[in-house]
Amino acid sequence: MGQSAPGRFRHHRSQQRRGLMTRERREQEIRALIDDWTDAICNGDIKRVLENRTDDIVLYDVPEPLQSTGIKAYEATWSLFFDHNPAGPNRFCFRDIQIVAGEDVAYAFGRLVIGGGDAHCRLTLGLRRVNGEWKVTHEHHSMPIKLG
Repeated sequence: MGQSAPGRFRHHRSQQRRGLMTRERREQEIRALIDDWTDAICNGDIKRVLENRTDDIVLYDVPEPLQSTGIKAYEATWSLFFDHNPAGPNRFCFRDIQIVAGEDVAYAFGRLVIGGGDAHCRLTLGLRRVNGEWKVTHEHHSMPIKLG
C-alpha cells in the first residue's frame, strides 16, 4: 500500500532539504551578481554595470528623472553618478543585503552607502530569471529625508 507515516515524513524532509539547497544556491547566484555589479560601479566599468539588466529595466533613482525606463535611459543615469562620485572601494557599498529568491522571481534589498559614508540610501532590486540567468528588471534607490 503506501509508505508508512515515518517514510512519508522522511521523503518530505528530503524534499525540504533539496528545496533549501536550491533556494540557497539561487540566493548565492544573486549575491554574486550583486557583488560583481557593485565592484563594476566602484571601478567605473559601465559595461559590467549594464550586464545582467533587462532591456526594459525600470529605475527609480534619487536624482531626476523620477523614472528611467529601458537600458539606454538606465545607462545615462550612471554618467551623472560617475561624474560626482570618485572611483574607489567606497564609491558604492551595498550593506545588510537581504535576498528572497523564488524559482524565477527574486528581490534583494539593503542599505546603500555612497562615497565612504556621506550619503545613506536604500536600494531594492527586482530580478527575473531569463534563459536560466538572473536579470535585474527593477531597481529602486531612495534616500530618507527628515520631516518636520
